[in-house]
Amino acid sequence: MLQLSGVFPPVPTAFDADGNLALDQYQENIRRLCDAGVDGVVLLGSNGEYVYLSDEEKLAVIKAGLEAVPDGKLRLVGTGCESTRATVRLSEQAAQLGADAVMVVHPNYYKPLMTRPVLLEHYRTVAKASPAPVVLYSVPKFTGFDLPVDVAAELSQEPNIIGIKDSAGNVIQLQEFLQKCRPGFNVLVGTGSAFLAALSVGVTGGVLALADVAPRECVALYRLCQQGDWANARELQARLLPVNQAVGGYMGIPGVKAGMELVGLYGGAPRLPLLPLPEKDRTALRNILTAAQLL
Repeated sequence: MLQLSGVFPPVPTAFDADGNLALDQYQENIRRLCDAGVDGVVLLGSNGEYVYLSDEEKLAVIKAGLEAVPDGKLRLVGTGCESTRATVRLSEQAAQLGADAVMVVHPNYYKPLMTRPVLLEHYRTVAKASPAPVVLYSVPKFTGFDLPVDVAAELSQEPNIIGIKDSAGNVIQLQEFLQKCRPGFNVLVGTGSAFLAALSVGVTGGVLALADVAPRECVALYRLCQQGDWANARELQARLLPVNQAVGGYMGIPGVKAGMELVGLYGGAPRLPLLPLPEKDRTALRNILTAAQLL
């Protein structure tokens, strides 16, 4: 089974001033993030604004992004769609383009109907059809509900479902995944604020918006935890916490892109209806990054 361990930034999709894909800048960001020591990247995650892309644009982003990832780094691609058929199709296409694994957020538009049997059937159908291993993805702040632990535990028995990225930030829930899913099942945390705590209970790594802005520091935090240097790990986590609360929290995708610009990467504007970070918030973010020793 593919092992997912370490730090994986969910790379924001780059747009030009007219809102079109800026693939050259996107590829340069990926190369620079990988040069910073991350273990791989996630394309078309929530920070990739995948819900605002056409099918054609998704394929262009996947192709360009995978081409930019150097050998030795893992390539994960978000392929979750509202319908099972569309998810299967995009998963097949991502695998054909070279994805090592696909990350599949659960359908959520018809929330009252997303029952246990529906979720199980959806993921089993995707897993059986996908040429690439499947990683479950739960992000309740966007979907409106958690992927239940018992559903993930049952799905972990499927040979082509290899892990879960959980963005709730609930360490107790992360421990439940570790305890109830099959041995060796990859459990990744999806928020930088809980990274240290998650690693301390056995989570294998993180898909962190924080790593788009502070990749070297996230890698350093992961390594400190692996070495058992908890004192320095706690100090680094505390320094990075305000950064994550901003870019991974209340500022959202506009904050991630502004933060990337401030540290020398390409940010650009998000796609409408999202708006660029207001100037007063950009100033506040600059102060946060300076206090965290990132500028």
